[in-house]
Amino acid sequence: MSYFGKFYLLGPDAGKAADWLFSADVSRPPGSTVYTCMLNHRGGTESDLTVSRLAPGPQASPLAPAFEGDGYYLAVGGAVAQHNWSHITTVLQDQKFRCRLVDSSEDLGMISIQGPASRAVLQEVLDTDLGNEAFPFSTHKLVRAAGHLVRAMRLSFVGELGWELHVPRASCVPVYRALMAAGARHGLINAGYRAIDSLSIEKGYRHWHADLRPDDSPLEAGLAFTCKLKSPVPFLGREALEQQRAAGLRRRLVCFTVEEGGLHGTCPHPAGSAQGFHVRKVPMFGLEAIWRDGQVVGHTRRAGFGFAVDKTIAYGYVRDPHGGPVSLDFVKSGDYALERMGVTYAARAHLKSPFDPDNKRVKGLY
Repeated sequence: MSYFGKFYLLGPDAGKAADWLFSADVSRPPGSTVYTCMLNHRGGTESDLTVSRLAPGPQASPLAPAFEGDGYYLAVGGAVAQHNWSHITTVLQDQKFRCRLVDSSEDLGMISIQGPASRAVLQEVLDTDLGNEAFPFSTHKLVRAAGHLVRAMRLSFVGELGWELHVPRASCVPVYRALMAAGARHGLINAGYRAIDSLSIEKGYRHWHADLRPDDSPLEAGLAFTCKLKSPVPFLGREALEQQRAAGLRRRLVCFTVEEGGLHGTCPHPAGSAQGFHVRKVPMFGLEAIWRDGQVVGHTRRAGFGFAVDKTIAYGYVRDPHGGPVSLDFVKSGDYALERMGVTYAARAHLKSPFDPDNKRVKGLY
């Protein structure tokens, strides 16, 4: 996953800048990694990313730049790296923070090893204890992989036990080869982006550009846990979120699964039938209409197939057609269907991910 953007936020005011830029509390000890959002003044989501706190050091390298003050390592989706860069630099200039943003995207590769055997594979390659106590979730450390210095992060975008390795460019190929050699005994295979899409939608992890956009707030998207609203620390977009919370959310991102049973009667002009194929596997890709109790209440943002639950999964924002706040009771009480090409299919709304809702797998509990 080397296409990811990799930035360093460094300098005397980097801590103040991080407090203002990031919706979550990233003022944790060095070695911690936090999933957070960046917002605009309207409370819309400009980005979601991971922020890792660094310890200062005198030796400069691609993995550990020299700095004074505070330092953070930011990992952002590759297709939106430039958008993140522009947003951060604009905020730094507007607020006149004394810090610098360094783009190391071309200097570092990234390899993500995910799944129940990831610890066994990596333990043969890394020179550190990967147990839960020695290496907890959402932490990072510098370690050696097949003799090469890398930054290992215990993170997952697919809802499994796993780590990311952030690797200096010259070390990427030998580290990758060492991983594949160690993984051969455990069934390690290469996986592409469609696999990531399927796994992430099944687990309920958000995609910026689809589930999250600059006009979607983290409260609407079910990411309130990324917002430090219980702390007194100001951050960009906080006032808008507080006003939104006080007034009540006018829409919510909801997970849907296409249920067995097929054709649904809510669409006034069905243009076909579900006959001739397995309804649970009807392909959906996003932009399908969401029906609730005979009324259109939104459209899906993205959709895919969940192979563990063996159903089509879709996410979309639901509104009250009467204009009122959308409560959790409103979401739970409706009778839903998703319309694809004029045909509607019975759907079930979920308030939590339909797969591993207790998040046991990222803890290594299978």
